[in-house]
Amino acid sequence: MSHLLIVDDDVEVLDLLQKFLRQHGYEVDVASDGQGLWQVLERRVPDLVILDVMLPGDSGLVLCQRLQAEYKVAVIMLTAMGELSDRVVGLELGADDYLTKPFAARELLARVRAVLRRAGESPGSPVPASSRAVLEFSGWQLDVLRRELRSPEGVMIPLSNGEFELLLVFAEHPRRVLSRQQLLDLARGQAHEAYDRSIDVQVSRLRRKLESDGDSEPLIRTLRNVGYLFTASVTKR
Repeated sequence: MSHLLIVDDDVEVLDLLQKFLRQHGYEVDVASDGQGLWQVLERRVPDLVILDVMLPGDSGLVLCQRLQAEYKVAVIMLTAMGELSDRVVGLELGADDYLTKPFAARELLARVRAVLRRAGESPGSPVPASSRAVLEFSGWQLDVLRRELRSPEGVMIPLSNGEFELLLVFAEHPRRVLSRQQLLDLARGQAHEAYDRSIDVQVSRLRRKLESDGDSEPLIRTLRNVGYLFTASVTKR
């Protein structure tokens, strides 16, 4: 049973979502602010945090940044309708997905399932044999089972769940042009909004982690008005 933590200062929202997600087989804790969040984390680190941006005290963006620095935990941000800047900043800070208020509980459930599936935490989901591999490209190593990325120098590079899934899609489709929609479908399944440009933010974050000033050719090339191309050859071992 996956463990979820919902952080929102609206008591009615907390009560509704806690009951709904428990009915669908999740263990759910709730908190109304950052202090409550850390109290839950002291007892047990959840598989996923559903985190509202607008909170008393530290904002959800501040809490997301600290969560990514101190814990390996997936995060879905809840943002006000139309606050694109909050969504972009949340993704920059390592959030895996976002949902704009108001939303339907079933839409949140779909996002939760998708993020947990990407994070490998979905209850009872075995790892397929084909996924037990290390993908190598330009000296980099992506361990699919351990969800780890190592640089050519052997340094571990931290990736959020969303960044890992995006890199995996690129590595599984080398030297092939992928549109934004294709990247969203392959990395997130169907749990995303139409015309979602958040993929550009995660590509930018991933590119900064993969490339240095001395690189002769970028590993991820932008094709204007078309999409992205992963330029490296990939081998599996």
